Amino acid sequence: MLVVRAMPCRATPDGQILLRLARQMAELQADVLTELTPAGGQRRRLPVVVNADSLATWFLPVLSDAAGWDDCALELLIEIEDHGTEHLRTGQAVGAVTSDPVVVPGCTIEPLGTLRYLPVCTPALADAYRTSNGVDWQRMPMMRFSAADDLQHRLLERHGVREVEVEHVIPSNQGYLAGVLTGLGWGVVSEPQLGDSLQTGALVRLGARDHVDVHLAWQSWRLGSTATVRLTESVHRAARRGLRPARRA
Repeated sequence: MLVVRAMPCRATPDGQILLRLARQMAELQADVLTELTPAGGQRRRLPVVVNADSLATWFLPVLSDAAGWDDCALELLIEIEDHGTEHLRTGQAVGAVTSDPVVVPGCTIEPLGTLRYLPVCTPALADAYRTSNGVDWQRMPMMRFSAADDLQHRLLERHGVREVEVEHVIPSNQGYLAGVLTGLGWGVVSEPQLGDSLQTGALVRLGARDHVDVHLAWQSWRLGSTATVRLTESVHRAARRGLRPARRA
């Protein structure tokens, strides 16, 4: 069983440590009950935070692994990669794929790898906004996943652009990519999602050297159960296959 949902954080500062501890103890208690009644144990919820781009690409093997877990139901909470750790603070998730380097109390953090994004658009859009100096970044319509998505703006800052004239917002991984492919605007797309679109000419890269690297890590409860340890191992296997190597400290 798999549940996927976008979930807002409503963390209450008072008592969130106790709430997290209570949920961790409940997870360990589930381990004990499974050992005592292996045939009749109920499936436990296994809530995990992951960003949409990871879920659409390198994280997929985790779902394949979870298909063989008969003691838990995976629940995916979709968040921007640097916004997911609040679910760990409140105990709403047992682990998170995140770019936030700050370790949540009671958790461990381990590097996973780098997800590289390239600025791309259709050939027609590139031709329409080409200048003698390269690209008219300010006038070219831009795609954005959500108001919290700042990947495009990280690149724009390098070109001295603070705001663009046209900004399209599509809070869907498939919809965002479709917007880029149909010429609605340019956007940064992760390398795994690009597939062969650059080779076939469906998309062109804007700037030979321009890219945005997102360094992903796995944060999970230090007080781990059998299910969370198994989940952690699965996430690391998938990351080794699907991400660029983690940067050195």
